[in-house]
Amino acid sequence: MADSEDEPKAKPKKKGKKLILIGGGALLLAGGGAGAGMYFGGSTTEKSHEDPNRPKLVLRAETHEAAAEGDGHEVSKGPARRVGTVAAASDTIKPDPKKYEVAYYPIEQAFTANLADGGGFAQISISLSTYFDSRVGDNIERQMVPIRSAILMVLSDQQAEVLATPEGKQMLQRLLTKSINGVLREKEGFGGVDNVYFSNLVVQ
Repeated sequence: MADSEDEPKAKPKKKGKKLILIGGGALLLAGGGAGAGMYFGGSTTEKSHEDPNRPKLVLRAETHEAAAEGDGHEVSKGPARRVGTVAAASDTIKPDPKKYEVAYYPIEQAFTANLADGGGFAQISISLSTYFDSRVGDNIERQMVPIRSAILMVLSDQQAEVLATPEGKQMLQRLLTKSINGVLREKEGFGGVDNVYFSNLVVQ
């Protein structure tokens, strides 16, 4: 009889152990799922650390709306102030020109430099283009001294016979764009210049 009385008492203990194991397993799964979500999706804390001063792309519609809000009497040497809303993973992306608005920043002073190997000199006037907002323009203005130096160094490394060809001019565009973005990344942490355009190019 003693044996039969002890049997019912043993069974609840086993159930209690099972419930503890099941509960513990559920907590582990829930914790693992939350951890995985934070790892793959990024935690809200990480997203809040996004630099608010980082330039953003400007949608074409946003630029048109901003222009419509103005009174039409504003005078500016460069493009109107623009605030972008589309964050970009990198400043090296090539945005869709049909989707994003481009702005041009003319460099007021021309550049004159002796060419390589005593091959004469070149004089250029340029404008810089960007699909990012006015913060890129601010960076360009703030870093104009090292930008001008970089442009003159690139120009003085060219050869007259190369610059006389369309391919040579296109190559110079690419070299200047890369050099200017290099200065901006070093000084401001962000490039954003899409291209360099010549408004004047003389080789003698």
